[in-house]
Amino acid sequence: MTTLSIPISGDLEKFIERMVQDGKGANKADVVRRALREYEENEVIESILKAQGEPTLRGDLRELMKKFK
Repeated sequence: MTTLSIPISGDLEKFIERMVQDGKGANKADVVRRALREYEENEVIESILKAQGEPTLRGDLRELMKKFK
């Protein structure tokens, strides 16, 4: 496991401490790890939703190629 040392604002530190007090994490590091995992999950979901909206090509590849000439 790698350790990161990053500066954060006082407001963010208070928020993290509040999350610990509310039982959202065992400690500050746990709250930050959970937040990053959730962020990662949201990124994956966004990618999937974006991909679902992309047009797809179906059919005979040779016939499709003719449309691009």
